[in-house]
Order: sequence, then structure tokens, then C-alpha cells
Amino acid sequence: MSARGVPKPLPLAGIRVLEFGHTILGPCCGMVLADLGAEVIKIEPPGGERTRRLKGFGTGYFAYYNRNKKSVILDYKSAEGVAAARELIATADVLIENMAPNALTRAGLGPEDARATNPRLIYCSLKGFLEGPYEGRAALDEVVQMMSGLAYMTGPPGMPLRAGTSISDILGGIFGAMGILIALRERERGGEGAVVESALFETAAFLMGQFMASSALTGEPVPPMPARVSAWAVYELFETAEGGRVFIGITSDNHWESFCQEFGRHDLLADASLATNEARVEERHRLIPQLVALFKGLSASEIERRCLGANLPFARIARPEDLFDDPQLNANGSLADTILPGGIATKLPKLPIRLDGEAFSLRNNPPKAGEHTREIMDGLRGRKTS
Repeated sequence: MSARGVPKPLPLAGIRVLEFGHTILGPCCGMVLADLGAEVIKIEPPGGERTRRLKGFGTGYFAYYNRNKKSVILDYKSAEGVAAARELIATADVLIENMAPNALTRAGLGPEDARATNPRLIYCSLKGFLEGPYEGRAALDEVVQMMSGLAYMTGPPGMPLRAGTSISDILGGIFGAMGILIALRERERGGEGAVVESALFETAAFLMGQFMASSALTGEPVPPMPARVSAWAVYELFETAEGGRVFIGITSDNHWESFCQEFGRHDLLADASLATNEARVEERHRLIPQLVALFKGLSASEIERRCLGANLPFARIARPEDLFDDPQLNANGSLADTILPGGIATKLPKLPIRLDGEAFSLRNNPPKAGEHTREIMDGLRGRKTS
């Protein structure tokens, strides 16, 4: 809101985006821009994007990554569809695509063709790999997690395990949106568009940078996270009296003192061999069993109460569905009321960004396939006659 209580325009109001996207990578990029106020027109093939029909872990893909968008059915593999796409490109500020390699180029809608139609267009191509020996390979989020070392770092030794969400797709889409915002800023200064590229493999490699630096500094292979030697003496899961588990981290000597006071373990505080974090790391073999026994005798709610009193980092182990009722997310408005396909009412996370205290929220539920085709195409005809 402005100082006078009048709603301020959203940051990307007036920016038109065409999204030739599917699954997560392209749609996530488009969703970020849509949430920020851009008019994002999702170009879907006849019958709608196939992600709408995915089952299993893919059930929520379309419903989450396509809010605040309009849907237009357009067959870019036909002459008529290409002609319509070029008309739309002439009116657009941004084009996002994560189709098969060179699919739009073969249709005559690649970066050079599109920018010949509209020199101010920012063309964002999201792919599996940037230019190099791998660029012709097929890629998936899970593939690049394996290739980059992310799966190795996540699972226990000898058991590589993909992360619990499509992190390369999601972050690749966010990097794509970041590149588009940079290109829009550059266009303000120079008047021309640009080609933005982001890729799954290079995104996953970026996530591994801290471990690459560690290997370079130590000259040693980096162990997977489950086998790591923690820098902190207490930094792990503990079982509670009910059989659940709580993560607790004691990462400073102040944490240690407040922990011992709050949990009544003055004997541990008085033990000079446990006075510093480094000393406690050396004594983990005898310290951790004592803490295991301590927490096993307490309920999760009691552990939580005392950790709050000691100002310790801690967390119960949550599942995704627990977030619907999370007090923090509900109190600060981080969940947007959403109507999913089929009329299902729910709450889904907003962008984790605030601007002058205001969140970027849902304005339109995920569209039906082709819901805005007539509106958008009639708008093109109106431009021609005006």
C-alpha cells in the first residue's frame, strides 16, 4: 500500500510474458514473474499441458506452479499456430521456454526469429545444460542431482539419494527469473532485448560450490552429509518420549550454557572437559549418549518449551501436510488461499519475499486449459484495427 492507502502497482505490472513451459522449470520461472505482477500468458498445446494430467509425485505440479497466469491453447507445430505465436511475440516483453532442445527454433520461434520480430524481447531459454559437451543430452532434475554430487551428498555412504523436492528445477526457474529481471533493467538503459539462459546441471553444480571449496582447501574427498564430521558437538536428531524425533543444534558456548541451565544439567556445565565446542566435539562419544537418554525421557512439547527458553535452534520433524496448519505461516500470511483444479480449496506458499512489509499474493487461481485464448487473441485483433 502507498502512504495514502492506495494500492501500489505490482513491480512487474505492464510486463507481458509468454511462457512456453511445462512441468516445473519453465512454469516456476513464469510463476515468479506472475506473482510479481507480470501478465504471464501460458502457451499450452491442444488438450492442455500434459503436466495437468500427471499422477503420483507430479499431482501438484500444475496446481502450484501456474497461479496468476492466463492460458492460451496454441499449436506451435502448425503454420497457423506459428503465425499466432509471432503475433503474440510482437506484443511481449519476455518469452520463457523450457521445451525440448531447439524445439522452438525448428518451428521458427527460436531466439533469433523471435527477436527479429521484436528486438526488445527478452528470450529466456531454460534447459538441461548450458553450451558444452553435454548440451545435447536429455536432462531431468534427478539426472543432474546424480551428476552434480547433490545425490551423493544427500544419501548415506554408498546410497545416493535425490533431495526431497525438485530443487534443481525450482532454483533453475528462479535463476531464470533473476536473469530476466537483470535483462529488463539492462533494456531500460539500452532499449534492446537479450537472450537469458539457465540450466539444471549448472544450477545443481552451483549448489555444490561450498563442498568443492572444502575439497580444494583440505585436499580430501568430501563425505556425504549423513557421514559428515560436524563442526558442532550437538547437531542431530534425538528421539522423544513419544517416539518422535526433534532436531537440536548447540552451536556456541552460550548455547551450551543456556542448554545446561534450562535442562537442569549443571553437572555437564561444571565439567571442564566440556567447556568449549571444540572440547565437546572430542567428547561426543560420552556426551551424546547422555543427551539421548535425557531427551528420551521428555515429551516433544516439553523439549520444545525448554529449547525456546534456552533460545536454542530446534525443530520437530514435519511433513509437507503439516504446513497447512503451521502457526508461523498462518499468522504472517505466507499461505495463499487457492482453488485448485476440480474446485479443491487449499492454502499454498506465497513467494518468500516482502516489499515494504507486503507479500506478493495470489490474484488468479491456476487457469483452465485455454481459458483465456479468446480474450488474448481478440486483444491481438483489436490492436490491428486500432
